[in-house]
Amino acid sequence: MPALMIQGTGSNVGKSMLVAGLCRAARRRGLSVAPFKSQNMSNNAAVTPEGGEIGRAQALQALACGLAPHVDMNPVLLKPETDIGAQVVVQGKRLTTARARDYGQMKPRLMAAVLESFERLKAAHDLVIVEGAGSPAEVNLRRGDIANMGFAEAAEVPVVLCGDIDRGGVIAQIVGTQAVLPEGDRARIAGFLINKFRGDPTLFDDGYRMIEAQTGWRGFGVAPWFPEAWRLPAEDALDIAPPRGRDGLHVVCLQFSRIANFDDLDPLVQEPGARVTMLPPGRAIPGDADLVILPGSKSTRADLDFLRRQGWDIDLAAHRRRGGRILGICGGYQMLGQVVADPEGIEGPPGETPGLGLLDITTVMGGDKSLRLVQACHATLKQAFCGYEIHIGRSDGPDRRRPFAEIAGQPEGACSADGLVSGSYLHGMFADDGFRRAWLTRLGARASDLGYDDGVEATLDALADHLETHLDVAGLLGLAR
Repeated sequence: MPALMIQGTGSNVGKSMLVAGLCRAARRRGLSVAPFKSQNMSNNAAVTPEGGEIGRAQALQALACGLAPHVDMNPVLLKPETDIGAQVVVQGKRLTTARARDYGQMKPRLMAAVLESFERLKAAHDLVIVEGAGSPAEVNLRRGDIANMGFAEAAEVPVVLCGDIDRGGVIAQIVGTQAVLPEGDRARIAGFLINKFRGDPTLFDDGYRMIEAQTGWRGFGVAPWFPEAWRLPAEDALDIAPPRGRDGLHVVCLQFSRIANFDDLDPLVQEPGARVTMLPPGRAIPGDADLVILPGSKSTRADLDFLRRQGWDIDLAAHRRRGGRILGICGGYQMLGQVVADPEGIEGPPGETPGLGLLDITTVMGGDKSLRLVQACHATLKQAFCGYEIHIGRSDGPDRRRPFAEIAGQPEGACSADGLVSGSYLHGMFADDGFRRAWLTRLGARASDLGYDDGVEATLDALADHLETHLDVAGLLGLAR
């Protein structure tokens, strides 16, 4: 069955966006197409209808295909918890936490799951478009590889190599990749393309021809920078658009070291009545902040320590004294309580960490991970909304008597007595247009008629148009075999 793989000369060269655009282009040609990434490393995950989790990029690519996300689209998801260790999710379920050195020993059995998922997708669709991870030039990792050439070889999938001209040195990126690859892997690459060109692409004509001459590979075009990319759900916090202007509700999101599911902020970024600041480490919380959001975290106790090292605990206390509002989502909700206890050592060494004391709740890590799509109703606004849960741990305490929302008649989340501090385990609430409008209005902000999901669909169409204009899409899809 036909399949094509897009690999990159490095991380963040635009592979995810290219695959999403090609998926939408193939779908518009009448093909049943599905995305696939054998191994993704991201703390920004999506929940699937069957109750699993996959990388956010594959969920967006599924949307481009007109499909619901499925665990087979990203059978191995690595969620970093420390600099040397990550949670390993296989076909949507947490398997273990592994150190980087130990993970290499797991790859042979993970390859079996990868190929199993890939074969199911192939059997169900006309075309599968595969995204690589990192770069095949990391030849020191070639043995046991399941993400790039190891997978391409095992699945017999042709490869197109993508270089990022925006970061400079794109000729060396592509020619150098060919130089270090073993002969069999070089032969598997059917061509190359250039991504993220700013300005007049014809200015690179000489460099393009030089790559063709040096590598002998076929070129599939030069894709200019796609300026609307920020309207699509981000998998990297750095991809969230900067605040626009100085007016409107000022929303500040703390950028934790293990920040997770920060695409919660994407719909707010697009609201003209709000400006969102992703606050990096080392900067104080601005005094003009109206709302401070503590987002999700893959390592709640470690990020609590990180928060305190930035002095943000002091800033948050001052912000509340000024009458500012605070919202904690998932891990951020857990941090707002009195204590976060991890007796089983799920996120690190067993123990407990004092919380910020802004909500009267206590969190205990343990039990199965909660992975589900939900229909909820905000307790104060009485506004229904859709969201999802993706967390380990349970939170309870007196402030739970003032819930953030209700799910099937049961309380969810917590609020302080003065209403300034609230927390919830629910992600994705701001993507619900009705809830977002009601919530912004309650905070005194100007709510727009933005249709967030419609905007994502329109942007995917614009992305496909962009690729059709600048790349040989027909030639790329024709490589699939």
